Amino acid sequence: MSDPLDTVFAALADPTRRAILAMLLEDDMAVSDVADPFEMSLAAISKHLGILTRAGLISQEQRGRVKWCKLEPDALRGTSIWMQGFGQFEAINLDDFERFLKAELSNDS
Repeated sequence: MSDPLDTVFAALADPTRRAILAMLLEDDMAVSDVADPFEMSLAAISKHLGILTRAGLISQEQRGRVKWCKLEPDALRGTSIWMQGFGQFEAINLDDFERFLKAELSNDS
C-alpha cells in the first residue's frame, strides 16, 4: 500500500493489532511482553508488530538483547485530519482514544 492512510487503516483493521496498541498506551514494552497475553507464536506477533511499525503506529528499538516497542502517538494525526474532512468526526483526543480502546477490549473479554 502506497497511501499512508490505507496503511494505517489496514493496520487498525485487525483486533490483535488494536489490542497491542492499547497495551502500548501504558508504557513501552519488550516484544516478549507484548506476546505474553496472546495465544499465538512470537513469529506471528512479530508480523503484527511489523505491520504496526510500517504504518508508523509504533516504533521498535533494540536495547541490549531486547527489542522494545513504543507507541507513536502522532501517527493517527493524518487519519484524524482525513476524518475531520467529513465534518462528522471530532479530532482524535488520545485520552479519549485510550478510554475507547480499553472499553472495547474489556467488552471482548
